[in-house]
Amino acid sequence: MSTIVVVGLQWGDEGKGKITDYLASEAELVVRYQGGNNAGHTVVVDDQEFKLHLIPSGILYPGTLCVLGNGVVINPGVLLKELNGLKQRGIDVSGIRISDRAHVIMPYHPSLDQLDESSRTVGKIGTTGRGIGPAYVDKFARYDSIRVLDLLNAERLKERLQEILITKNKILSQIYGHPGFALNVILDEYLEYAEQLRPMVCDTSVLINQEIKKGKKVLFEGAQGTLLDIDHGTYPFVSSSSPSAGGACTGTGVGPTKINKVVGVIKAYSTRVGEGPFPTELADEMLSQLRDGRGREYGVTTGRPRRCGWFDGVIAEYSVRVNGVSDLVVMKLDVLDQMKTIKICNGYRYGNSIIKEFPGDLDVLAKCTPVYEEVPGWMTDTTGCKTFAELPAAAQNYLRRIEELAQAPISIVSVGWKRDETIIIRNIW
Repeated sequence: MSTIVVVGLQWGDEGKGKITDYLASEAELVVRYQGGNNAGHTVVVDDQEFKLHLIPSGILYPGTLCVLGNGVVINPGVLLKELNGLKQRGIDVSGIRISDRAHVIMPYHPSLDQLDESSRTVGKIGTTGRGIGPAYVDKFARYDSIRVLDLLNAERLKERLQEILITKNKILSQIYGHPGFALNVILDEYLEYAEQLRPMVCDTSVLINQEIKKGKKVLFEGAQGTLLDIDHGTYPFVSSSSPSAGGACTGTGVGPTKINKVVGVIKAYSTRVGEGPFPTELADEMLSQLRDGRGREYGVTTGRPRRCGWFDGVIAEYSVRVNGVSDLVVMKLDVLDQMKTIKICNGYRYGNSIIKEFPGDLDVLAKCTPVYEEVPGWMTDTTGCKTFAELPAAAQNYLRRIEELAQAPISIVSVGWKRDETIIIRNIW
């Protein structure tokens, strides 16, 4: 068997879409294991740009099965819109499979998400407002969540919604002054969704494990990144699920002994969206150079500008450790092509101490200042490089330093947006 988990090692937006797309060229099954339509992947194929929010990147390869696992929260309307958009562009979407145990984002979830965030004067999370957090809250509260299997049973869906709306409408009206939602309106909309999705729904844990038994190549992809993990991220400025590698098992019903490799995707610099500490964040002309130049650092889902900073070796080592990363993929090296000097964070200064381990206490992290080493840039276009040896010596040294700090070997380097702007150092499969 050959099974690979692709995980982001920063705050998301590392470029997992391109690498998942690249690895999917050999995969027979691509599985999304957590998150919802609060995330986005951009894949460029022959100058065509595809922005995917829920559907795994493998959909661009005919014959590849693409699975939304039980750990994903699904907005049926968004999913169907994305499927129809792909169909209109000539993409075959017949390979989509949806877990019957996945939880469903209902109309009140985005409303609760947006109203709660806007009502806070302090402590804003920076949510996308897509309802992902409230959907996960209901999932873990156990009382008020609706799964895909409930969606497919009209009688059960009606019974569940009758109970749920009593509570949700009370919260919406009494706390936020919202008029609430009508049972029949939701039923009409969601029962129509159910009939369109019904042929795609199955027990995906059975499907995935059967494919693994057959020796098929299976690729697991998450959304966001390790620093947004509910347990291992910069809590509370995190997502509501587990983007780290462990989430691939709980989010798909596949045991950890069946995972062969964990591929960690990391940018050659750092970015994040939303609130929370960011030790290496830039606030000068370098910010514009990273964000507005080749970096194009704006959110796929929201269009929000990303905060940008230098590469953080403390975060890299931490994320490699908690994910058990076997292979590193460094993205967007080309964005640094025109920088005369580049800084690398190799530790944090906290008071009179130097910290090498990533702190869990955000009050501590907020008071940390990065300890930098400065290395020469290469001032050369790397987008045409096809091998590691073709990279400028300074770029090679920069990558070797990333390996040292992260404590994991680099297997792939991306030097552009396109599929073929990729340097393969070793075959991950």
